[in-house]
Amino acid sequence: MLNVLIRSALLSDVESLAGLCFALWPESSREEHASELAALLEKRVTPLMPLVHFVAETGDGHLVGFLEADLRSHADCCDASHAVGYVEGWYVEESRRRQGIGRQLLAVAEEWAREQGCVEMASDALIENELSQRAHAATGYQVVARSVLYRKPL
Repeated sequence: MLNVLIRSALLSDVESLAGLCFALWPESSREEHASELAALLEKRVTPLMPLVHFVAETGDGHLVGFLEADLRSHADCCDASHAVGYVEGWYVEESRRRQGIGRQLLAVAEEWAREQGCVEMASDALIENELSQRAHAATGYQVVARSVLYRKPL
């Protein structure tokens, strides 16, 4: 297991974190990710529910992963009487995978959710993203439903 520091993201992390976000969500540009992250970390915008970004930092100060988590009022197949911690995004650089970094990020996010009064943590993965599905299963997450999403232009 690689020795990394898992901590809350800082404003000084915006550029590096935006690069990691772009690797996970390439449909938005690095600049768009950086702008959104800066607004959140500077607290210029307030999300409806608490939202946190945890980063994995190596000893030389390099960010190699992140996890974005928030609270949701409900999540499919979870107890509707409690808010649910939700993994919105979870990414570790490919060269750093299978070293326990993702598991460490998830553990910190789960503890944060417990501190918010949550009794469950939920997440999702695209049906074709087998790597993410295996990572979730390896950390104790259970598949509770599968769905097919539809759209129709009007």
